[in-house]
Amino acid sequence: MSPSERPVHHDTAQREVPADTPTGVDLERVIAAQVRKLRLASGLSVGDMATKVGISKAMLSKIENAQTSCSLSTLARLAAGLDVPVTSLFRGADTARDAVFVESGSGAVIVGRGTRVGHHYELLGALRGQHKRLEPVLVTLTDASEVFPLFQHPGTELIYMLEGEMVYGHGESEYRLRPGDSLLLDGEGLHGPNDLVQLPIRFLAVTAYPDNHQE
Repeated sequence: MSPSERPVHHDTAQREVPADTPTGVDLERVIAAQVRKLRLASGLSVGDMATKVGISKAMLSKIENAQTSCSLSTLARLAAGLDVPVTSLFRGADTARDAVFVESGSGAVIVGRGTRVGHHYELLGALRGQHKRLEPVLVTLTDASEVFPLFQHPGTELIYMLEGEMVYGHGESEYRLRPGDSLLLDGEGLHGPNDLVQLPIRFLAVTAYPDNHQE
């Protein structure tokens, strides 16, 4: 399928933010960036927004340029005018956000049923976010074997094929995966490789566990 034939997904999640978005704990700058972003998303000018909220245009301009501190009552009025929770105006003001870096070849090795028959699993870190635990694993299959471990676990798993070719089963279905192919699956369904077509095989498996998942 050529790029022009691919379906287009319009991203409404607003993941991209301006390059000058504050990353630290400067509260005035955080509020300024959030108010400006939300106002622009609402299609309001500074004057229109000031009138809607009930403050002067000059005051709103100072808020958006981090030149003044907002009182709680002003924050409440801004949030009401933007139709968002007050907490939305503080987004990004957290003291720290976690990240995990794993240098190539240094991930922890996971020993499992397939280890002795050429199945290598390398943990690339685990990060527990606000709601889910995310676990990426680099899987390498080097030996053709009749032993194909099956997996079943809570959560959702994404498989992204990097090298080789295999037939991967999920429930009653089979999928032929080649480099660049991806498979998103419900981890509760039995899944695993059914046929190793071209070795070596390498793929990235990323699992997002649900809120109530326990080790």
